[in-house]
Amino acid sequence: MLARHELPAVDLTDDEMAKTHIRYMVGGRAPQVDNELIYRFTFPERPGALMNFLSNLHSDWNISLFHYRNHGADFGRVLVGMQVPPGDRDAFQDFLDRLGYAYADETANPAYRLFLG
Repeated sequence: MLARHELPAVDLTDDEMAKTHIRYMVGGRAPQVDNELIYRFTFPERPGALMNFLSNLHSDWNISLFHYRNHGADFGRVLVGMQVPPGDRDAFQDFLDRLGYAYADETANPAYRLFLG
């Protein structure tokens, strides 16, 4: 019905990032943020999990967004935006592989693009 009235719509019903993170966030795009990658992680809820993430992160990569959600589970849901230069993408993939946390690339996610990107 919306399309018939020329009102564009995106169905976010099955979009995990929209349900877990975007609906709780307010913001917009910072014009100075370049080369941003958006990843959704499942962090184990144990001492040192965040430190493991941060200490393995390359020092030239900037964290541009960090959103953490936990509801008493044994894991935390984390949305992270990182500025990674195109020449570092292989090193970034190595970082993800070494980290050992479940992750999903959300860089092209329509909810992020609509509300924060």
